[in-house]
Amino acid sequence: MTPIPASPQPLELTPAQAFDALYAFCAPALVRQTFLLTGRRELARESVERAFQLAWQRWPEVAVDRDPAGWVRATAYEYALSPWHRFRPSVRRREPPLADRRDRELMNVLLELPPSYRRALLLYDGVGLDLPETAAEAEASTPAAAHRLLHAREAIAARLPELADPTALNRRLVELASTDRQPAPRPPTVRRRGERSARFWTRAAIAFTAALIGTTALALRTAPTHYEPPVPPGAVVQGVPPRVARGALSAPEAQLRAKLRAETAHGPERLVPQLS
Repeated sequence: MTPIPASPQPLELTPAQAFDALYAFCAPALVRQTFLLTGRRELARESVERAFQLAWQRWPEVAVDRDPAGWVRATAYEYALSPWHRFRPSVRRREPPLADRRDRELMNVLLELPPSYRRALLLYDGVGLDLPETAAEAEASTPAAAHRLLHAREAIAARLPELADPTALNRRLVELASTDRQPAPRPPTVRRRGERSARFWTRAAIAFTAALIGTTALALRTAPTHYEPPVPPGAVVQGVPPRVARGALSAPEAQLRAKLRAETAHGPERLVPQLS
């Protein structure tokens, strides 16, 4: 009886190897997609690298996600579309234009769309997700995602009639994403930067917590232990006789003063000061 050959064991990857494989598969295309989303080359590279750094910091969670690539893509898109980037000098600088005129026209139309419309269009016509997946990744309802997609297509068709067909639009988006290839850092570099960033924020959180505890302890030590009512404002007292200058003593007052001065030491003990 011929023995049945044992099936090969599945290849087990270390966390670093699995992360590197995901990065090599997704990062180049994701940088190009994020460039279409923002129109900024450096911001696209930064967004993708930041998304993969967070993925490495949360790798136990990302590794068991049903779509790790979608997790990273959603994180990169969220970072790229953050409104805070507009205050950065590097983002306000003029971006070098694309070489081809048709590419420039399409990019200008894309950047004129609202960010939510641009994202829905890119996910559906660029990445190729279906409508429910597009709505889920954009954190919108399916009717809202469909509304954004239709309005984005109408805006592009009004400016570029040759792209009114969704098939032609999909082809042009893929071509535009492929023309401007952006270099991405190596996976080990991204992992090291992610670990360094995690250590920095951990130390910052510890330092902030220690400062907060110290401030609270100082406040508890120096704070009053009982209620001290505020000093009431002064009031004018009516009916007090005016102060007058002191005149000369009368004869009986002068005699009384002389007697008190002479007999102070001969009074009761409780009236005589004791010398220590």
